[in-house]
Amino acid sequence: MASCEVCGKKPSTGNRVSHSNHRAGRWWQPNVHRLRLTVGGRRRPVYVCARCLRSHHHIRPT
Repeated sequence: MASCEVCGKKPSTGNRVSHSNHRAGRWWQPNVHRLRLTVGGRRRPVYVCARCLRSHHHIRPT
């Protein structure tokens, strides 16, 4: 499953509710993007959610 390596956001659960009020379980996936960042002196793929990407939380001062 996709999860953000910065904030730890993971898929969440809920119900799909039809017009007849029948409830069926479903999953909401986080909006995760794959970036190539330098971590520990090596470039590696890191999965970052859109909120962390937009607010620059994936860029840490050195």
